[in-house]
Amino acid sequence: MSTADFTPAAAGAAPTAPADADAAERARAETLRALLNYHAWRYYVLDDPEIPDAEYDRLFAELQAIEARHPDWVTPDSPTQRVGGRPLEAFATVRHRVPMLSIRTETDTDAAAALAFDARIRKELGLGPDDPPVTYVAEPKFDGLAISLRYEAGVLVCAATRGDGETGEDVTHTIRTIGQIPLRVRGAGAAVLQLEVRGEVYMRRDAFEALNARQRAAGEKTFVNPRNAAAGAVRQLDPTVAASRPLSFFAYGVGEVSPPEAGGPRWATHWEVLQTLREWGFPVSEWARRCSGGQALADYHREMGERRDQLPYDIDGVVYKVDRLDWQQRLGFVTREPRWAIAHKYPAQEQLTRVLAIEVQVGRTGKLTPVAKLEPVFVGGVTVTNATLHNADEVARKDVRVGDTVIVRRAGDVIPEVVAVAPPLPEPRGAPFRMPTHCPVCGSAVVREEGEVDHRCTGGLYCPAQRKQAILHFAQRRAMDIEGLGEKLVDQLVDAGLVRTVADLYRLGLTALVGLDRMAEKSASNVLAAIEASKTTTLARFLFALGIRHVGERTARDLARHFGTLEAIMDASVQTLQQAPDVGPVVARSIATFFAQPHNREVIEQLRACGVHWPQPDPEYGAHTLRPLAGKTFVLTGTLPTLTREQAQARIEAAGGKVSGSVSRKTDYVVAGEAAGSKLDKARELGVPVIDEAGLLALLNAAVSP
Repeated sequence: MSTADFTPAAAGAAPTAPADADAAERARAETLRALLNYHAWRYYVLDDPEIPDAEYDRLFAELQAIEARHPDWVTPDSPTQRVGGRPLEAFATVRHRVPMLSIRTETDTDAAAALAFDARIRKELGLGPDDPPVTYVAEPKFDGLAISLRYEAGVLVCAATRGDGETGEDVTHTIRTIGQIPLRVRGAGAAVLQLEVRGEVYMRRDAFEALNARQRAAGEKTFVNPRNAAAGAVRQLDPTVAASRPLSFFAYGVGEVSPPEAGGPRWATHWEVLQTLREWGFPVSEWARRCSGGQALADYHREMGERRDQLPYDIDGVVYKVDRLDWQQRLGFVTREPRWAIAHKYPAQEQLTRVLAIEVQVGRTGKLTPVAKLEPVFVGGVTVTNATLHNADEVARKDVRVGDTVIVRRAGDVIPEVVAVAPPLPEPRGAPFRMPTHCPVCGSAVVREEGEVDHRCTGGLYCPAQRKQAILHFAQRRAMDIEGLGEKLVDQLVDAGLVRTVADLYRLGLTALVGLDRMAEKSASNVLAAIEASKTTTLARFLFALGIRHVGERTARDLARHFGTLEAIMDASVQTLQQAPDVGPVVARSIATFFAQPHNREVIEQLRACGVHWPQPDPEYGAHTLRPLAGKTFVLTGTLPTLTREQAQARIEAAGGKVSGSVSRKTDYVVAGEAAGSKLDKARELGVPVIDEAGLLALLNAAVSP
């Protein structure tokens, strides 16, 4: 249905053909309410909007204007009532006409719980081994706040929390702000005089993260988890606060409903209830499923457990319900719990424990992470003794100290984290955490760059914690290009104690390599040959290989061109470094800090002593003078006889030239190798000079010779 064919009659609105202006405006208001409720249903429930947000906003503003002129025309189902009114002074109480009973919980997380439930149901129904399996409906157990919605003649008139099961709090003012909850029941449901819909208000994970980000930006308290955030929003006296928080809703059952003889629906199964609620405009979980027998329930529990961390919302288990409603009545209740349903839980994702110490770990890239050492606690299916505190700002914001009792969360394979400190606080408390000024692993200075939250170790070439990452970066193709030195081999070299810094690579011998697992003599010889070949490089590649933070390939080339020598770069001040192209204060400080570390300078000296070298600039040219190929643009195409594409590009750029990916009239030379393609054709068409590798080498030799 679209805006064009949506009529008031289609939505149960009043008939048109008004007799005067007031009647016409009143009819327009009814039409607008029907339109807006329809499009809200398309947007919030079906996630399939038919009109742009701007058009919805225009219709909404029109309805607001009419209701502002005629306040007595405002109806409970008007979309304008979602934005919230005046705050309440206190919650009124609501007595549930059908109690909101809790479901018995099974915490045994294996298949036996589902099989035992099925066995009990079959026994209580008097079913024998030859009788067909019992049909159940299995649904996710949402981790939110249970709500009962009361509709009269299709219009929402009251919403209440579970409370003690008999009496709850009236939260109609906040529930109206939730877009997924219909203010008027759709279709045939509008004719039902009495209808109570039971469901769960929750907050999506992405909405929760966005809410906490806004709270942090505003300097306000963040929420521990989505459930607490959702419950807190619903139980606000001021509905505008709830309206500002992104809440969602799933329906999973009914309370009081008009009987069929009074115009109510005829349902035989719980599955029919869910399908009808969906037809009437209520969101129902797409993961609700009919299951035949106990093994199907166990399979569902396992499947949802595997999907749990990928769902956009939190669940803490699944719920099994006997499908046939007459069997539900026959099974009845015991101690305020239905005998025909059970909640099969998953391991808790949050638990309380105590902080024994706060230590700092150094990652592969030099990032320092504070980690809480905990009293062992079983959470998320495993015993946890460590939990991340992320960074110094997070520790300060949560004010976590040694001796505190904290909430620890673990979801799936996610690293356990300390969510918050749990009251009451101990007296006296431990000292506030402070990030160390020197790396706890190698003793190098720790820095925190402007605008960043992380602290980092500056001993990149020396720090054992960063050793493997530094070697892999150093050996990569765009850096020193040591073919064959991959992650597995680096792991073996470091774990065997053969390589402590990148300089040790150039001291490796055949015997040491052959002694490694799965390293034949030929493979070892190839690796050693690649290491030897890498000794001849360029200053730009060497700078990039050092792994200086913020220094990528382009910045390394700019530094090499501008300063000419490694010594000039190592001795440059922060101010001098900023004279190079595109080197700002952050990059300059990072470079200066790196070279200020004695450990890093020592490794560089060892590398040069091992024979790593590059062409030095012609003394005739100043360090800041353009090279002879400056301003010349080259395009490489095809396969050259001896140079790789990367090597040719590096040599051109070292001589001041530029390498482009496409041929144009501004191209000075096209360097063509074997199997050159369309770029060669384009060069000939435009009359651009075409040279081979020999011609390129002649230009390069001319560029470095007086």
